Amino acid sequence: MPWVTAKLRGQRVYARSDGQGQLVSEGGRVEIRYKPNDGRMYRAAARNLDVIDPTPLPDDTCAPAEGVQKAKSETAAAAPEQAAKKKRAKKSNKWPAPKTTPSKEGEFVVYTDGACSSNPGPAGLGVVWIGPEGRSELSEFLGHGTNNIAELSAIGRALTRIPNAAPATIHTDSRYSIGVLQDGWKAKANQDLVASIRTQLQAHPRVRLVYVKGHAGIELNERADELARRAVETRSDSAS
Repeated sequence: MPWVTAKLRGQRVYARSDGQGQLVSEGGRVEIRYKPNDGRMYRAAARNLDVIDPTPLPDDTCAPAEGVQKAKSETAAAAPEQAAKKKRAKKSNKWPAPKTTPSKEGEFVVYTDGACSSNPGPAGLGVVWIGPEGRSELSEFLGHGTNNIAELSAIGRALTRIPNAAPATIHTDSRYSIGVLQDGWKAKANQDLVASIRTQLQAHPRVRLVYVKGHAGIELNERADELARRAVETRSDSAS
């Protein structure tokens, strides 16, 4: 089978062709050589090959060779996409999909949020619990504070209605809260509050904090946000 000279991402190669100088592919990939006698056979995607000269070259232009899974240039070109896939997979594992109902007996599914006007300014929190006895909610005005104080306080309030031995997933759109409470970030501010909630978490070994994207149409997160904003607007508390 003849060869033609082609370019693979800027590098000159020899590629299999038919008698008219057209590339011959199997499953979208074409047999290529980087050098006529280097003893290695590669395959490249036909779409990545640009024929330089369609004049067919004899079959013996390139010596017989053993197959190699991928050409080096293709492997290098694929590396950024592979790294991006790994990064996306890692991120997906770090932030699992939000839960809306308990999946095991005695479990709590909780959503928390904090709100603050002017930051710092009037602050409030909202919590939604779904547990063995059904659903309950809390809207609480905190007085003057910051958004981070409101987010942390919401998690603290959430823990007060969860039995110490119960499994629970607390969803929050505050990466800061997860960082200082669960991921080992050093708290540069709100140290007393952070320390207090860390102590609460130590008494709840089966509770985990999970990040959920805010203002993304996730029903229970939107409800917790609504409860927090209501507390700020009305300067009052309510529970159900």
